[in-house]
Amino acid sequence: MVFKIMIIEDDEKLKNLMEDCLKKYGYNTVCVEDFQNVEDQFEREKPHMVLLDINLPYFDGFYLCRILRRKSNIPIIIVSARNSEMEQVMGIELGADDYVIKPFSIELLIVKVKAALRRVYGEYSVQDTKAPQAEGLTLDEGSFKMQYKGLSIELSKNELKLLKKLLENKNKIVSREDLLAELWDDSSFVDDNTLTVNVTRVKSKLGELGITDVIKTKRGAGYLLDTTSMEDVSHG
Repeated sequence: MVFKIMIIEDDEKLKNLMEDCLKKYGYNTVCVEDFQNVEDQFEREKPHMVLLDINLPYFDGFYLCRILRRKSNIPIIIVSARNSEMEQVMGIELGADDYVIKPFSIELLIVKVKAALRRVYGEYSVQDTKAPQAEGLTLDEGSFKMQYKGLSIELSKNELKLLKKLLENKNKIVSREDLLAELWDDSSFVDDNTLTVNVTRVKSKLGELGITDVIKTKRGAGYLLDTTSMEDVSHG
């Protein structure tokens, strides 16, 4: 597996150095150029890891760390000249996996990259055992995909959040309010219509995998993922 690493760094010289070294070690890289639309590029590229500076144009790295963590569980390593203990603690509490202080040796960075990737994707990974699933339907939060009977299909951020919440509460009614809260974050306002649209899209994508009529609408209450229907599908 070739890992894709996104570099969010506005210092051109350092960015190029990091990119060249990562490529020498066999990683694919993608560098952010438009710092106003980091989230959009992140969702398009779906990297396996992010290297994140703190002092950036438009949005600082702490804000981006929090937003990206809400979208994905991939490793995030902060690379910053800010060296106070408080800022390092803040970075980790906002979801970063590690914090590298500038100036740093490339060898140290590579070691930390390898360690973080190994924890999430390699021998120490527990991702597969904790992946939300029901009757053979599995969510891969790292790649934003759902898988069923050897087939897979990509999900948007909101579709993933929605289906994960329903899988975690399978055979229980999840209120529209709880689902709306799940979809809302600091950068996007969602309303009742947004929820309805996303539920419809999830139903459609499940249908593409051969799973139909498993998400039940409970009028005035919310939605239910009915695994008894999924048992019928999987055993039929």
